[in-house]
Amino acid sequence: MSSFDHPALIRMIGTHTLALRKAQPDAMQAFGKLATTAMAEGAISAKHKELMALAIGVTQHCSGCIGFHVKALRRLGCTREELDETMAVCVYMGGGPALMYASEALAAWDAFAPASPSDTSTATPAG
Repeated sequence: MSSFDHPALIRMIGTHTLALRKAQPDAMQAFGKLATTAMAEGAISAKHKELMALAIGVTQHCSGCIGFHVKALRRLGCTREELDETMAVCVYMGGGPALMYASEALAAWDAFAPASPSDTSTATPAG
């Protein structure tokens, strides 16, 4: 099981990037615009783009990416089954190291579960 507290991790990343946003506002604004544009609904749905981004985060061993993209997937109505299938592709393409981060993504999924007791096989918007 992952030792990361993903909600706390993404809060910490947000806090620490504030200094970079102040020091390099143009670069950080450009990065934000790139992210918004790349992840916008289009020929490929926003949910499928988030699944791709999560897969890249898993195979690149990025815990922060896992936290941010799992949270977004919860908000976009991703199901646990869609997440599981995506993680299977990650393991296929990335082997054992991807399996370790796929496990972390599954733990993050649980960490971002809605507060009310409900079926975790389908996502409900997370606040």
